Amino acid sequence: MRLWAENLACVRGGRRVFAGVGFAVGAGEALLVTGRNGAGKSSLLRLIAGLVRHAEGRLGLDAGEAELSIGEQAHYLGHQDAVKPSLSVAENLVFWSAYLGGGGSCEAALSAAGLSELAELPAAYLSAGQKRRLSIARLIAVPRPIWLLDEPTSALDASAQSQLAALMRTHLDGGGMILAAAHGSIGLERARELRLGFEEFGPAT
Repeated sequence: MRLWAENLACVRGGRRVFAGVGFAVGAGEALLVTGRNGAGKSSLLRLIAGLVRHAEGRLGLDAGEAELSIGEQAHYLGHQDAVKPSLSVAENLVFWSAYLGGGGSCEAALSAAGLSELAELPAAYLSAGQKRRLSIARLIAVPRPIWLLDEPTSALDASAQSQLAALMRTHLDGGGMILAAAHGSIGLERARELRLGFEEFGPAT
């Protein structure tokens, strides 16, 4: 499996955020997307996930499921953790697993994220870091080959960051792919880097 892009351009609110972006990521590989604030790191991940349309260029997935879009074969972990506060931790994960068509074990996913002891706690009582870990559990409960992670270590303490790094390595070892937007290291030592933000773009023409 290979995810690739050629000369991608993104326009948001009439402003050209980036242009001429290209990359290729194969099975077992990770790409770290870096750059200044506003360079388009989040926009690029949202574009790959199908949440934003590209203005120019091409985006493709070789050897994927032909009947599914790229977004349907990817997990997007954004800044919002998408937690329903009235549901318990376990109920949140069961909801997302059913919604996304997951076949994995919710119990195993909660354990992998270090949330087993909080399974029956209403999500409204979770800290920011615990909500982030619940979103990470969704990656485990619903297996998908592509992980699109936007500042994945946000709100995580050192222990949880190490735990996430181990989960990412396991995903890569199983042939998965990771594209992660970050300002610094997130524990992917073998990741290649895609740097955005060296050009200044004005209004789209």
